[in-house]
Amino acid sequence: MNTLYIILSVILALACLCMITAILLQKKRQAGFSGNVGGMSGDKTYFDKNKARTVEGRLEKWTKILGGFFMILSLVIGFIA
Repeated sequence: MNTLYIILSVILALACLCMITAILLQKKRQAGFSGNVGGMSGDKTYFDKNKARTVEGRLEKWTKILGGFFMILSLVIGFIA
């Protein structure tokens, strides 16, 4: 069981580094609450409708996937330890 714990811990560290990289590569969103009040909410532009095809959309998708993987792997390691 000690070997499994070490292997899962290394995978967790790699997932953590990948998630940090994906988060840092994303652009900042400046239009917070004021953008929603000013009428900028919703999918109204061409970019918003086709966001999944852009690099930003892919980074956002991978951040969510890596975050879920990180949480599940952390729970598994917690139950093993």
